[in-house]
Amino acid sequence: MVPVAGSNSRTATGTGTYGMMRNGHTACDSVSRLCAGLLGVRMSAPSHRTSRLEPYLDRSEPAPTLLKMLVGVQLAGFREDAGLAQDQAARALGFSPAKLSRIESGKGRRPPSESDVRALLQLYGTEDYEASVLLKLLQRAGEPGWWQRYDKRLMPEWFDRLVGLQEAAAAIRTFEIQYVPGLLQTPDYTRAVVERGLPTAAAGEVARRVELRTRRAQLLQRVDPPQLWAVIDESVLLRVLGSREVMRAQLAHLVDMAQRPHVTVQVVPLDVTNASAPAIPVTYLRFGGLDLPDVVYLEHIKSANFLEDRDETEEYRLALDRLADDALEPRDSLRLLQQTMEQRYGG
Repeated sequence: MVPVAGSNSRTATGTGTYGMMRNGHTACDSVSRLCAGLLGVRMSAPSHRTSRLEPYLDRSEPAPTLLKMLVGVQLAGFREDAGLAQDQAARALGFSPAKLSRIESGKGRRPPSESDVRALLQLYGTEDYEASVLLKLLQRAGEPGWWQRYDKRLMPEWFDRLVGLQEAAAAIRTFEIQYVPGLLQTPDYTRAVVERGLPTAAAGEVARRVELRTRRAQLLQRVDPPQLWAVIDESVLLRVLGSREVMRAQLAHLVDMAQRPHVTVQVVPLDVTNASAPAIPVTYLRFGGLDLPDVVYLEHIKSANFLEDRDETEEYRLALDRLADDALEPRDSLRLLQQTMEQRYGG
């Protein structure tokens, strides 16, 4: 069960928004293992691994980032089943090691070519059924996501990847020290953020950036939204962007979202001087029971880093856990949001 924002059981809950990523796995991971045990299914069997991909063949919305990652993970699994190291497989097909690494990691704007994937499947001796499922996924991975209609000025490759990962994630954790997290911003607040960051931008560009972020926020309005756990520094609530009216509307939106079952908002109060806060915004993404690695997104002014190594992502998960411990409980955070809205921005 997902606790509401007023829950006060931070550490006792292993699933749901509040406790969703304190443990090393999610609820769906546990359910998958339980079901497999009851049905006598071998979790490591290639047929099971492939059957878990079939629902994505009928997915209504394009999910190119997720599907590229799934294709890459499956190819890596088939290679390991064949007893080949990555450099051996690359050498056998005349690929550079970097090319095969890129294919298996699912990176880049475009999926790998069908000819390259067919060559890999043939090298690995993949069964016909498994190969057919993977090739269908590859075809779907070439369908553009809604965000890819924006030009590269608004959607550089690193940002394209972030939006695609957020669209595919089962759970998102985020920490912000300067602004309200993007997925929780109102259009007027976003406009103030853009105008502050790009003071010379033309009105048309500002409008497109606001449109893009507003469209991203619709992720939380889906029938099957991801779990979002946002930790915000209290200074974010006090820093006036746009106007007092803009801030009041933004805080009202935070109050509304914080009471939804799939959203948890925590505030780190100003009087917490030893908070273990990262120096830059951090987003942590998890993808459920699909054998995909957790991803940490670290944002810079004009670029970003993506971390997938388990040791590195675990370090950030623990840092976010400590930060959540420093923050107010969700119920108290909600109360602070309401008080700040009423007392600072006009009751």
